[in-house]
Amino acid sequence: MKIVVIGGSGLIGKKLVKQLRERGHEAVAASPSTGVNTITGEGVAQALVGAQVVVDVTNAPVWEDKAVLAFFETSGRHLLAAEATAGVGHHVALSVVGIDGLPNNGYYRAKVAQEKLIKASKIPYTILRATQFFEFIVGIAQEASDGQTIRLSSAFIQPILSDDVVAALADVTLEAPVNGTLEVAGPEKMHLDELVRRFLSANNDTRQVITDVHARFFGTELEDDSLIPGENARIAPTRFEDWLSRSLPQR
Repeated sequence: MKIVVIGGSGLIGKKLVKQLRERGHEAVAASPSTGVNTITGEGVAQALVGAQVVVDVTNAPVWEDKAVLAFFETSGRHLLAAEATAGVGHHVALSVVGIDGLPNNGYYRAKVAQEKLIKASKIPYTILRATQFFEFIVGIAQEASDGQTIRLSSAFIQPILSDDVVAALADVTLEAPVNGTLEVAGPEKMHLDELVRRFLSANNDTRQVITDVHARFFGTELEDDSLIPGENARIAPTRFEDWLSRSLPQR
């Protein structure tokens, strides 16, 4: 089966292409670096010739509110129109758990807009929402950092290893469209502030985490359950401590 991975040169895309090929499928990595640009439309129609499934794991190059919205809406429209012309039978998109409940986050608003385009199209689809990746913890700490202080909410988070997201995404890609939204999360629910404390401690980072219920998470305040999935989420196997012990430099 021919599967085109839009954003196939990124963190998730590279791993997904590799895994799909290992499962015996013709997986094509499509991105601006391979001549496929969903913003301009360049190369999109050619890449989709003969494709049964398209997986969209693109990410915006900038996160400014208007720019990120324009990116996902423009990219989504071009891609879905090309899929309709090519007769693609399954559109798969990677999204984020909790985006409906955080309207003050510009990136999340853009992902909601992307999902609306998918649902409004006539192409059978599956949206897979994932929780925050372990690999993004350093970015979460940096965004909330003010010198030696990091101010974070104690809301719950259920982070996941990117490899586990890829495994779930590969499964979804090879299954029939659900015409709905699925969720995948890591195996442990923990407090956001404590997660970052554990990460900093393991890395000998001396910055201090201050717990603040009003601390903003990329521009918006969190409720306790804003970042965690619903009851029917797929639960990935890799625990935070196991990933942390493997990712630390050997001493």
